[in-house]
Amino acid sequence: MKMHMNFATRDLDASVAFYSTLLGVKPAKALPDYALFISEEPGLELALDLDGGAVAAPGEHFGIVVESAEDVEAQLDRLEAAGYPVDVEREETCCYANQTKVWASDPEGRRWETYVVHEDTEERDDEDTSCCTDPAASSNGRIRATT
Repeated sequence: MKMHMNFATRDLDASVAFYSTLLGVKPAKALPDYALFISEEPGLELALDLDGGAVAAPGEHFGIVVESAEDVEAQLDRLEAAGYPVDVEREETCCYANQTKVWASDPEGRRWETYVVHEDTEERDDEDTSCCTDPAASSNGRIRATT
């Protein structure tokens, strides 16, 4: 079973570069106005359509769950090597779980987290954070740790 998602993008080349890095695969189809990624881990078919009016919905984010903190670090290394800005959280509480994660945004501003859950918690979030939000848009002024 695979999830299928379709995103519009104003810059297909930049989006293909980002998703090639994020997913660790090249597109199975690459045309002037369309690209299709097919990955096994995560089980995903991601279609990108060229659309000059594309705008990401504010507040949405997407995630890739991995098996270990080492997998998160490998994702961090790939994203940084490709020059993408990242936000890193290590062993922070978010959504009733202690997690390590790396965040990056696609060219349209869709935020993606790659994360591992270390353990469930009784608390929703750490006191000084509003998890799953863009730190640039956060009202608490906290900047997440970056490498």
